[in-house]
Amino acid sequence: MAWDFSTEPEFQEQLDWVEEFCRTEIEPLDLVFPGAAYSRDPKAKALADPLKQQVKDRGLWALFLDRELGGPGFGQLKLALLNEILGRYRSAPVIFGTAAPDTGNMEMLAAYGTDEQKRRWLYPLMKQEIFSAYSMTEPQGGSDPSLFQTHAVRDGEEWVINGEKWFTSAGARADIIFVMCTNGMFVVPRDTPGVEVMEYPALHNHIRYTDVRVPLDHLLGPEDGAKVLAQRRLGGGRIHHAMRTVAQVKLAFDMMCERALSRESHGKVIADHQMVQEAIAESYAEINMLRLLVLWTAWTIDNSSTREARTQIAACKYTCAKVLREVSYRALHIMGSLGTTNLTPLQAMWAGAPTMAILDGVDEVHKVTVARNVLKGYQPHPGLWPTEYIPAKREEARKKYASLLAADPDLAAWADHAARATARGH
Repeated sequence: MAWDFSTEPEFQEQLDWVEEFCRTEIEPLDLVFPGAAYSRDPKAKALADPLKQQVKDRGLWALFLDRELGGPGFGQLKLALLNEILGRYRSAPVIFGTAAPDTGNMEMLAAYGTDEQKRRWLYPLMKQEIFSAYSMTEPQGGSDPSLFQTHAVRDGEEWVINGEKWFTSAGARADIIFVMCTNGMFVVPRDTPGVEVMEYPALHNHIRYTDVRVPLDHLLGPEDGAKVLAQRRLGGGRIHHAMRTVAQVKLAFDMMCERALSRESHGKVIADHQMVQEAIAESYAEINMLRLLVLWTAWTIDNSSTREARTQIAACKYTCAKVLREVSYRALHIMGSLGTTNLTPLQAMWAGAPTMAILDGVDEVHKVTVARNVLKGYQPHPGLWPTEYIPAKREEARKKYASLLAADPDLAAWADHAARATARGH
């Protein structure tokens, strides 16, 4: 049996390089030219593309993809360790080819796409020649597929899509949109007539699909197979969100500790105040519990499948939102009034915690999933008393020593005294 919390030296060297690269190259780009990593502008690409090439030269591009798809094939555990760093920097995921929503869409294409669909969409997505979005939730139905109304009807050699989608992240800048209909998953070019991106929200777009026509080969996977594809996509997406959340809460913790040692209150640094110490101690424990849960889940996926790890993934999903909320709130308070402004990352972290608890399915749904799956491993106890009812267990245990108790009065008295003592101490 192997049991190890260490990182192999070769990959640790890569992680050390990533940390330095993000700090010295990606963070300055984010601060001076925000959005350059996503931009189609030639001047922006001239800034970002050389950084992406450095990542490719290190063999770290699209780390989540298998080798046959152009990635290094390192798996989810190494991706989690990498995302502990990338999640601190806004543009790092796209510079490393691991940015959502493209990651999940690429996974769907890799698993269910035809050779032609992969040639047309997967490989350009991998090279970031195009960008994508995922259109699932609806204004009325939320994220519950049983309530969706967006539907595709076949008309000759085309599908005609009608419906309304809500919170399509990055939909306005996408080249293609993966639209989840009641009867299938469809790839829709954003400039297709009838695709109307509403004015707001600005980032997570509200989109109306009115008589949108796409060729028959724009159906991804089988007809009526959208739910299966969505679960394949969302399972990976949830664990990736949790990985990046570990980076965010570690950043908040670093800011909290630095500030605690830098400011004074009532004649001493605030790190000497017990309430601040409590905030630091609670945050330390919560961050490391989340991190271990995420790494364990990633390891499980690598050694089985996303489906086999679905209970753990669901637990990661709602735990990461909770830890982000709690740690960022404590850090914001220790930072003081500065923490309430947009001059540090803390306000955005705290404001993003509710979003983390809703995207890819609300936390309440995932808690139900975990509870139901966990309870499948249990049975109701027979009779009136629970399994751990001590008097009943003692009577059963006495049968093991029946001959010994019958032969030795002293041992029998000892056992009888223990039983009476338990009864008196209720």
